[in-house]
Amino acid sequence: MNELSPIEKIARILRTDKHHLIELEKRMAETTGKKGVFEKIYQENENLVRDRMQTLGLSKDSGAKEIYDALISKIESDDSLIFKTLGEPLCHKKEDCHKVASTALRITGNPKGFFLKTEKAREFLLNEPPLETMKFLGYDSAEKMLESEDLFEVYASLRFIEGSDWLNNVFFKQYENLTAADFEEREVRVMALDYKWAKTAEGFVVKKKHNISHLKELGVVFVIPIMLGISGEILRMFALVLHYLNEIPFYSDVARKISKEDGFAAKYISLLRGDVVENEIPVPGEKTLWLVVQRYLSKEDNNDWRLFVPHINPEAMHWEKAETNLSNLSENSNGFLKELSFWHGLNWVGDYFRDESGVEVLVSFNLVDTVMSLVKEKEMVKYLYHHQEALWNKIFEEYSGEGGLEKYSRDYLLKGYFEI
Repeated sequence: MNELSPIEKIARILRTDKHHLIELEKRMAETTGKKGVFEKIYQENENLVRDRMQTLGLSKDSGAKEIYDALISKIESDDSLIFKTLGEPLCHKKEDCHKVASTALRITGNPKGFFLKTEKAREFLLNEPPLETMKFLGYDSAEKMLESEDLFEVYASLRFIEGSDWLNNVFFKQYENLTAADFEEREVRVMALDYKWAKTAEGFVVKKKHNISHLKELGVVFVIPIMLGISGEILRMFALVLHYLNEIPFYSDVARKISKEDGFAAKYISLLRGDVVENEIPVPGEKTLWLVVQRYLSKEDNNDWRLFVPHINPEAMHWEKAETNLSNLSENSNGFLKELSFWHGLNWVGDYFRDESGVEVLVSFNLVDTVMSLVKEKEMVKYLYHHQEALWNKIFEEYSGEGGLEKYSRDYLLKGYFEI
């Protein structure tokens, strides 16, 4: 097999046409003055893969399964370290769940944001009572429910008790009348739900393969006190809380900005829906079009056309920050978790290695891909998309400079694209 050029290698990892990247490199170099970017990324990837393989005790001739198994073993080992550092939490216990989430909140600096006022959130529940939730709790009116129940817990329960049709077509319709006056500045809140929600949330947890979710409009990350009993669960749980604690302030910043613009409610609903560009956009020949894709489209369709054109993905950016936060946990634990530094900077790193049949397969060194593969019974082939999306971000960041990725993500999130 002929040796691939750096740009051909990267195109292969991204599953895109090399000619698209050749044209992209040409236009971005003309615009930014930066040359040799793909060669730089290629070499950095090679160096990081070589370094981490040496750390794992692997040789350059190791096969895909050997490398993959070593990464999985590393995750299992680090999960054990996290478990011990967090005080051996048992996350079917509410108190332990809250402790894990509170540690993540502290590490991320107790972020604040621009969130829906609690009185407005209460008003929505009174206007459109969640009947299934009320039935589950044993109330015959929303007023009585809110007198006794935690408002944020009720909002969290809507995600797993009420059907999506009611949520989207009835309850969320009220958001169409939101104004900036309905929002306020306050701290992000983390919480473990009461035990009473655990049984009814089981289907939600099993489907998502984790017990954590969030409410962007209220600035809340919540943990359901259920354990799946899956290897790597605590590390994944902790990393996911960190991810949401980076994601919520990002969306809050966008919401704060559009609150000063016309059409705030419609824009805010679009933000919550995670809208992305649906159709291809014609662009002048002298310009390069970049999409802003705020969802992991591979989860819905692994061959979605938007995955193969230049784009940036804020989700991958939030995961990168979460991985940096994990390093902060190491620093705050007297070096006990220095092992976690192994994953730092690997979110976009991966390479092709031969499997036992001699076929070259892509192995992701991305922390989240590896944890997901472990949680999903080690189905390696299914979890590569965090790595691939992070690689698109890496390409853009090399051209835009430090801070460019986040700035463009914020500024063009709602529009869904920009030209350079």
